Amino acid sequence: MVHAFIMIKTAAGKSEGLLESIRDVESVSDAHIVAGTYDIIAEIDAPEVYNVLQAVSSGVQGLEGVTDTKTYIAMD
Repeated sequence: MVHAFIMIKTAAGKSEGLLESIRDVESVSDAHIVAGTYDIIAEIDAPEVYNVLQAVSSGVQGLEGVTDTKTYIAMD
């Protein structure tokens, strides 16, 4: 099992509207609006790294209003 964190930047004023859509992406286990450099942090639990890639590239980055993402894979 691969556990990853996706840092997501959104267009101004879009975070609240995108939160539920991000939570609905396959493999996303949870997502939260946060203060700081990024607007939303999503957690992904997937069987393989490829599934994380799919969730980020096809799921999260495909949502209108998402402007940037950064993926961190947990090492523990």
